[in-house]
Amino acid sequence: MPILNKDMTLCISLSARPSNNGTRFHNFLYEALGLNWIYKAFAPTDLPNAIAGVRGLGIRGCAVSMPYKEDVIALVDRMDASAAAIDSVNTIVNDAGVLTAYNTDYTAIAQLIERNAIDPASSVLLRGSGGMAKATAAAFRDAGFSRVTVVARNEKLGQALAGLYGFGWQAEVGESTADVLVNVTPIGMAGGPDSGSLSFPEAAVAAAQVVFDVVALPAETPLIKAGRAAGKTVISGAEVATIQALEQFVLYTGITPTPEQVAAAEEFTRSQ
Repeated sequence: MPILNKDMTLCISLSARPSNNGTRFHNFLYEALGLNWIYKAFAPTDLPNAIAGVRGLGIRGCAVSMPYKEDVIALVDRMDASAAAIDSVNTIVNDAGVLTAYNTDYTAIAQLIERNAIDPASSVLLRGSGGMAKATAAAFRDAGFSRVTVVARNEKLGQALAGLYGFGWQAEVGESTADVLVNVTPIGMAGGPDSGSLSFPEAAVAAAQVVFDVVALPAETPLIKAGRAAGKTVISGAEVATIQALEQFVLYTGITPTPEQVAAAEEFTRSQ
């Protein structure tokens, strides 16, 4: 990594519980491509002032994670179609003080659905109702899935998300099962109060064909471990993070790394 200097371009991420995933991925590629750039993760205590700092300090790019994906909408100048379509933001690009919001989460989820050849006729339990859940629900809807049930304790948000895409809603998983389980909540996230908890009961995991957890830290969440142990197809949050981070990298720099460079960055990120 270059020594810090006045001409260095800064990109950041904002999250309630920052990880090193994005930091390692982006900085590895900056160094591999000889860019005078640096990436740093932050846990903001004042979101409006943090976004004002992006604008005022000329920070080129800003990744946005839970729980800020909807809160930043009022703080940007423009909404790209990828973010406007689902009212959820995970990427902000600063062009001379003009902040444009994007959503690369949707792209990541859509690619992983296709890559894993998940049958659109499958039943799906999607747990969560926040900004990431919106991107996930939209990706499943656009891939042709209709047998989707949103599981969310917050009735207002859960029903709103389900209604937006013509899906069902229920407050708890209970004894429900489905072909595909998707966790889009912080359950299982390192550092959280439920870091050691399963987001779906063991019986639901046993009955499923695909287990999908968008939580990226740790890469092997309790749900992913349970799915892997049960011999299910598993899709991890680390995979989501790599794809969406690559899309962000291209938006920030205008450069598309080679597949070999991306694979090396992904391996470096996993080795932390």
